[in-house]
Amino acid sequence: MAKETTPYRPTNHIRIVTSGSLFDGHDAAINIMRRIMQASGAEIIHLGHNRSADEIVNAAIQEDAQAIAITSYQGGHNEFFKYIYDLLKERHAGHIKVFGGGGGTILPEEIKQLEAYGIARIYSPDDGRALGLQGMIDDVLRLCDFPVGDQLNINTGQLNSHNPHVVARIISAAENYPDQHRELLGKLNEKAEASAAPVLGITGTGGAGKSSLIDELIRRFLLEYKDKTMGIISVDPSKRKTGGALLGDRIRMNSINKPRIYMRSMATRQSNQALSAQINAALNILKAAGFDLIILESSGIGQSDTEITQYADVSLYVMTPEFGAASQLEKIGMLDYADAVAINKFDKRGAADALRDVKKQYQRNHQLFDQSPDKMPVFGTIASQFNDPGTNAFYLHVMKLINDRSKGRFTSQRALTAGPSEKIHIIPPERTRYLSEISEECRRYDSWAETQSEIAGQMQALNESIKMLSKDETSKDKLREKYEEVSRKLSRDNEELLDNWPAKKANYEGEYFSYVVRGKEIKVETTTESLSHLRIPKVSLPKFHGWRDILYWSLKENVPGEFPFTAGVFPFKRKGEDPTRMFAGEGHPERTNRRFHYVSLGMPANRLSTAFDSVTLYGEDPDYRPDIYGKIGNSGVSVCCLDDAKKLYSGFDLCDPSTSVSMTINGPAATICAYFMNAAIDQQCEKYIVQHRLEHIVEEKLREKYDTRGLKRPEYQGNIPEGNNGLGLLLLGVTGDEILPAEIYNEIKARALSSVRGTVQADILKEDQAQNTCIFSTEFSLKLMGDVQEYFIQHDVNNFYSVSISGYHIAEAGANPISQLAFTLANGFTYVEYYLSRGMDINDFAKNLSFFFSNGVDPEYAVIGRVARRIWAKAMKLKYGADERAQKLKYHIQTSGRSLHAQEIAFNDIRTTLQALYAIYDNCNSLHTNAYDEAITTPTEESVRRAMAIQLVINHELGLAKNENPMQGSFIIEQLTDLVEEAVLMEFDRITERGGVLGAMETGYQRGKIQDESLYYENLKHTGALPLIGVNTFLSDDGSPTILPREVIRATEAEKEAQISTLKNLQALNEDIAGIKLAELQKAAIENRNMFDLLMDVSKYCSLGQVTHALFEVGGQYRRNM
Repeated sequence: MAKETTPYRPTNHIRIVTSGSLFDGHDAAINIMRRIMQASGAEIIHLGHNRSADEIVNAAIQEDAQAIAITSYQGGHNEFFKYIYDLLKERHAGHIKVFGGGGGTILPEEIKQLEAYGIARIYSPDDGRALGLQGMIDDVLRLCDFPVGDQLNINTGQLNSHNPHVVARIISAAENYPDQHRELLGKLNEKAEASAAPVLGITGTGGAGKSSLIDELIRRFLLEYKDKTMGIISVDPSKRKTGGALLGDRIRMNSINKPRIYMRSMATRQSNQALSAQINAALNILKAAGFDLIILESSGIGQSDTEITQYADVSLYVMTPEFGAASQLEKIGMLDYADAVAINKFDKRGAADALRDVKKQYQRNHQLFDQSPDKMPVFGTIASQFNDPGTNAFYLHVMKLINDRSKGRFTSQRALTAGPSEKIHIIPPERTRYLSEISEECRRYDSWAETQSEIAGQMQALNESIKMLSKDETSKDKLREKYEEVSRKLSRDNEELLDNWPAKKANYEGEYFSYVVRGKEIKVETTTESLSHLRIPKVSLPKFHGWRDILYWSLKENVPGEFPFTAGVFPFKRKGEDPTRMFAGEGHPERTNRRFHYVSLGMPANRLSTAFDSVTLYGEDPDYRPDIYGKIGNSGVSVCCLDDAKKLYSGFDLCDPSTSVSMTINGPAATICAYFMNAAIDQQCEKYIVQHRLEHIVEEKLREKYDTRGLKRPEYQGNIPEGNNGLGLLLLGVTGDEILPAEIYNEIKARALSSVRGTVQADILKEDQAQNTCIFSTEFSLKLMGDVQEYFIQHDVNNFYSVSISGYHIAEAGANPISQLAFTLANGFTYVEYYLSRGMDINDFAKNLSFFFSNGVDPEYAVIGRVARRIWAKAMKLKYGADERAQKLKYHIQTSGRSLHAQEIAFNDIRTTLQALYAIYDNCNSLHTNAYDEAITTPTEESVRRAMAIQLVINHELGLAKNENPMQGSFIIEQLTDLVEEAVLMEFDRITERGGVLGAMETGYQRGKIQDESLYYENLKHTGALPLIGVNTFLSDDGSPTILPREVIRATEAEKEAQISTLKNLQALNEDIAGIKLAELQKAAIENRNMFDLLMDVSKYCSLGQVTHALFEVGGQYRRNM
């Protein structure tokens, strides 16, 4: 087992910048690491996930850190770490040490190469086992326990706002060795006195959103003043016990990585103080450096602190509406001194009352009784909301104050829409109890089912008694009376259920079972024949004779395909189509297309599951910049335009009923979906063109667009694989509407949209809670999701899911099965409430919702589908009044990625087989089995075939799998179902207490719970209390070290070059029209029109990155959470 050590205590003040790498949403590991570093006495500047090399290096230089610590799990680590190292040397900061880790994704040879290049240390899983978490952190701290600022080889002439490394080092000298550098600091103080730079002081209570508000002020400042610079000092408290500190303001900021901005985070290094002892020196250094405006933010430590006013020319106080009784305002000292007050998070309950009370208190404190309270400089703001009018008003007032006190140096240059803050509600405030309403409805139904079953039992008892008393007519009459009395309490539907039970049994026991789907009668054989010539029933019914048992089973379980769909949503599995998914995603589109054809060759149906590279996942374009270049085509396929989508799915008819495509993408899901839909439409146009021999028109168009302009025609790179008939490649570089008359094109488009099958993940709620590939603000992302669904309704897209509501990523982040299920269903109901609030009909959109769960080996996973189907069906029918199709929850299972271990990887197939068995027995609609080597590399062809073989063997060879409801009738399965269902409903109630899903997200409830459960699991694994075979027990003679992959899957240089070439060709072709199309898209967003309608057109001309950056300007970027 790993060693436990006493934490190393540094002798110097150690400052470390911690971050996840670019396009990497895995922030749990770096969060754990930075917490241990803080507890060991380090000052941590935490940047969160998805940070570019440039951002990380700039932060480390400005903060004058001794080290950078990065986690990198998404590939491209060689280029990323080397680029970090090169940038540090280039920017006069070669002394900053770089540490990293990435689980099993960074191979031992790569670790050697990186450390030889100059990276201080890359930690492997084997290092973790040998040293333990604390041991690894101690190693980091020892290596960077050196003084900073004791030696200064700098003259004052080098100090200016363009030399951040000089500014940073002088601040460190003042902070760490003030006595040693008294003479230099004295000279700088004199220089500072000549500066006219105003200091804007911002303080407020902890958690008031100061960092977010400051970021919004900076964003507006940069847009308005094109030539002015800004220096920021942000102070956070040190821990008295350890001396460590979390300097976390940067994580919330998106605007500061600009040449005109310098930011320095400082720890108080003393208890019960809002500012550092050296704050005055730091401010004077920024003034001496010539910054035009300086912001000083103090730590949010309480109500009474007013220390900041000693240093500020203009003072701001940031608070929230939740300050308690109005009398509490009398205790806030800053209301005596603040020049302006922001009541941030103005969407909270009681905000309007808070605004009134604070204005009155401000009026009293400043003796402004001759003025109306409405004139007081108190503003309601929602900094988290993009382009919030209240924040605009606050900004304009602040800049006016600064301008007045700096003799007109900050005259306003930009008009902003100012006004009161008004929350754009995703879920109407009156609907925040929706989850508890669902809980109540489910419990009410269960209670009713119990009562109705008891009534049925009483009726049968009375009926049997009547039969037995054949000669006693008097008693029989009394019993008949009682029977009539009791029977009136039984609902009509339940009476029919009991009456129809014999016929239902007969239907299942006959040779064929017949049922009707959308007006068409379907006949299915009810049995399969074993090798021993026994007829094995596909669906087994209980042998109950008691009416109580029959009714209770029918109300709680029922046969597959009947409410409450506990056993499955269809009467029988689809013949000729296993739930098997063909997974692929690597290199450029052609390489993944070859893998798709390889794994689907000879299969009766094509169920393609697509993994995208991290560049695509974050909505960016391929580029030569090393931190991007290294990730192109690694851990997924690179897709940046419509032609990429055409090549990726070429040879598969996307409108054929036997083809279904799943796309695992979230942030830029709408754009990728538009590429996919256009690819499907153009395939059908291509079939029309070939049928009517119109290829010559295509050739003429290609010659006009490419040859005459000297541009290369788009083409499929390399050989077309076996099974690919070339469908989709004829129209590379052109679209169907450029070839066919509008009337014909529109007919084909309508047919294609109504036929295409598959799903795009697009679940932004779980991304915010767990996985982190968010790119836009949450509100904007939800608006975009709603637009996609609205478009689907308007264009009869009936067989394609607009969202795959995912628990898989929640489980991968560490949640236990109950939290996974509860959070996922809660997210699903949140989409339902949002779409309803937009005026959509539930029966129009519920059919476009699907679910995606992870399957582990915990007992609860045996019933995850049963519980999900039952809760969803009851809520849809009883709460929302939805039709039967909407009541059917369809879900995809992916076996647990978290249970894939980098040791004894052959054992991973055992776990995957058991998880697949759970899923198939639970009647999942679709199944992806992970490859055994995914813990250490992108799956190889061999490992993918093995993974698919697991479920093929279960489906085709395992005899019991011929039965489609094997779980029913098991005492433990029924009890587990009830236990898990109640646990989920209790979690619904806990979420309701926090204001529903979105309210709980604001306080980090889901993230916190997921992380707690993750740490609990890791601790049990670490101590051995949870035995994991081949990981912490049953180890091999050599201790079961991390396995090295036999074959490493990486994108080739040629593939990366091809993707960059494709991008440049597209942008050169459309350089005139792309800007016009993007402006139209932005206009639609601003006017609150349907953006996806525009995206369907824009995606024909623009790259993924172009669309993403255009939408950033109108929707705002995602703001990271700690």
